Amino acid sequence: MWWIIGIIVVIVLAIISIYNSLVRLRIQCDNAWSDIDVQLKRRWDLIPNIVETVKGYAAHEKGTFEAVTQARANAMNAQGPEQKAQAEGFLTQALKSLFAVAEAYPQLRAVESFTELQATLNQIEEAVQNARRYYNAVVRDLNTKIAMFPSNLVAGICNFTPRQFFEMAEGERVVPKVDFGADAGQAGTKTQ
Repeated sequence: MWWIIGIIVVIVLAIISIYNSLVRLRIQCDNAWSDIDVQLKRRWDLIPNIVETVKGYAAHEKGTFEAVTQARANAMNAQGPEQKAQAEGFLTQALKSLFAVAEAYPQLRAVESFTELQATLNQIEEAVQNARRYYNAVVRDLNTKIAMFPSNLVAGICNFTPRQFFEMAEGERVVPKVDFGADAGQAGTKTQ
């Protein structure tokens, strides 16, 4: 009789342990996603300053500025890892185009405020990458735990669902093609 009670106690303790580990991983996922949101917010807040700084030197590049502004708005309104990743990919491409325009203006590159903004953006980009890496590692651990036996039984009963990875969007994989025209006074960029 005692061995039956012992087996039941062991099973209950195992279920509690599995449930607690799933909850811990879910909370870590939420926390990691929050870290990504914070870094993206910092990035979004910095972009208008960069655009305004470049605008002063390259007023005829209106299409590039509009693309960055629209991409920023889309990124801020995206929901969930998949949509955010895609929107951030478009924003990254738009920023690459903006910096390509800036490269055509040596006097802009010499402006200290632009250099500081560019350095700050690079730091934020690194922080986003680190936050993305951590989030994806936690999501991997949670999804693995949800899929493995016997934790998949507890996960199914308690409605734990796999999370989406925050993956690089297709737009981030493409290197923009920069073409500064032959016109001496006009510099333009083209991105594919």
